[in-house]
Amino acid sequence: MNIFLIEDDELLLKTVEYKLKKNGFSVETAKNGYDAIEYLKVNKPDLIVTDIMMPFINGLEIVSHVRNVLKSNTPIIVLSSAGLEKTVLEAFELGADDFITKPFSPNELIIRINKNLISRKMTANK
Repeated sequence: MNIFLIEDDELLLKTVEYKLKKNGFSVETAKNGYDAIEYLKVNKPDLIVTDIMMPFINGLEIVSHVRNVLKSNTPIIVLSSAGLEKTVLEAFELGADDFITKPFSPNELIIRINKNLISRKMTANK
């Protein structure tokens, strides 16, 4: 399974990338929203994990782009240190599948990734 991780915090990006690879996932990364949009033009990951607050294009814009421009139902997990209800609701309204408030446990992220992948697989098989 290929996970696309979008995070501008270099340390968090490398930590999560390491944890995902250790758990058997293939991982591609981007450090800002612009690079993420460029990657998504030619690649279709199995799941996207994106931060909200990033340079150039934010995570909410990425969710909107995936759902409305690419017309993709790829599962999206949004990460944010801004756990404000308004932000959470906006992420879900735009089409995010899950939301995790920073700081978070990488083990929790793995569980949520697996849950979203299994859920999407079951929906696709119906």
